[in-house]
Amino acid sequence: MNRILAISDIHGELDKLESLMELVNYDPQHDQLILLGDYVDRGPKSREVVEKVKQLHAQGAIVLMGNHDHMMVKSFEQDPVFIERWFRNGAQATLASYGHAAAQTEPGAPASLEVTPEVQEHLDFLGGLAHYHETDEYIFVHGGVHPQTPVAETDPYKLMWIRDEFHKGYQGEKTVVFGHTPTENLHGKHDVYFGENNIIGIDGGAVFGGRLHCLELPSRKVYSVE
Repeated sequence: MNRILAISDIHGELDKLESLMELVNYDPQHDQLILLGDYVDRGPKSREVVEKVKQLHAQGAIVLMGNHDHMMVKSFEQDPVFIERWFRNGAQATLASYGHAAAQTEPGAPASLEVTPEVQEHLDFLGGLAHYHETDEYIFVHGGVHPQTPVAETDPYKLMWIRDEFHKGYQGEKTVVFGHTPTENLHGKHDVYFGENNIIGIDGGAVFGGRLHCLELPSRKVYSVE
């Protein structure tokens, strides 16, 4: 592979994803695409993004699970804690993209969620995703890694949800490429965040009016769409 291309936090923004893929001139025969999670919620086309991600995976992309994808999977397992959490974090937009009746739930979250055949197909895909990908030089993960714990021994929940403890405490030799925390929260702007402690944050807050980034490695070139 000539290039590694990393993208994170698409959040239902299919048009931005497709524009970005065109901008980077993605070629699955020569590029290793790595998607770092959060395909659903908040944006208008979560269902379509998941379908696109499935296609990319079939072409060879490495696809990781984000905390929003995890909330969706757990919610359709009828876990009331996750249903309530998911409905505070963009579930309605996702459900609307599937034409799901629960998208109209107001106020608060429903007690349970009907699993339609299309939803089940996507749950099977999302539920089987890995939580990190490691190479000789990099660790790719949605949220981050625990500074004192080998990534292979870390609770997957922490890999998806960790923030400050990782941002401030990581001192490892491998470069960690992550999403989850909008870069505006890390350095006050939507640009990719290159931390002094060998971490690279690529969540440009696309669904919040920021940018969807693609980080090219090893060159560290950044492609972005607004």
